[in-house]
Amino acid sequence: MKFTLLVVGRTTNAHIEQLIQEYQKRLTRYISFTLQVIPELKNTKALTPEQQKIAEGDIILHTIQPTTDLVLLDEHGNEFRSVEFADYIQKKMLSSRDVTFVIGGPYGFSDNVYQRANGKISLSKMTFSHQMVRLFFVEQMYRAMTILRGEPYHHE
Repeated sequence: MKFTLLVVGRTTNAHIEQLIQEYQKRLTRYISFTLQVIPELKNTKALTPEQQKIAEGDIILHTIQPTTDLVLLDEHGNEFRSVEFADYIQKKMLSSRDVTFVIGGPYGFSDNVYQRANGKISLSKMTFSHQMVRLFFVEQMYRAMTILRGEPYHHE
């Protein structure tokens, strides 16, 4: 089984990208984890926000396999404390299905993506840039792995 973080557009801040890569490297000691980038749409000024969501949604749905467990990072998703998130990840690992977490574009997800999703999680009630969400997510994945292994990275 493998975990994937699917994102729309590349990370443009070099400092954030460096930190993301550091946590990705750490994660590979525990699980198969990749960050996959879907290119940003071109000529979006000619598209309404709804059209942009639909176009990005089509790309997202064509990128994932039909058997993949699709989890959206969404402001209306379930919130977890870090220990609860670790339990959530452990249950996903026990299912033996590949899991793809998705951070959508600036306008969120299309209805088709919501219909295909197997779940939604929220990192916070606060709003963060998509760049920061990537970093926060990979750090929380790493934290979940250390919690599951009983390592001292996380303190209660």
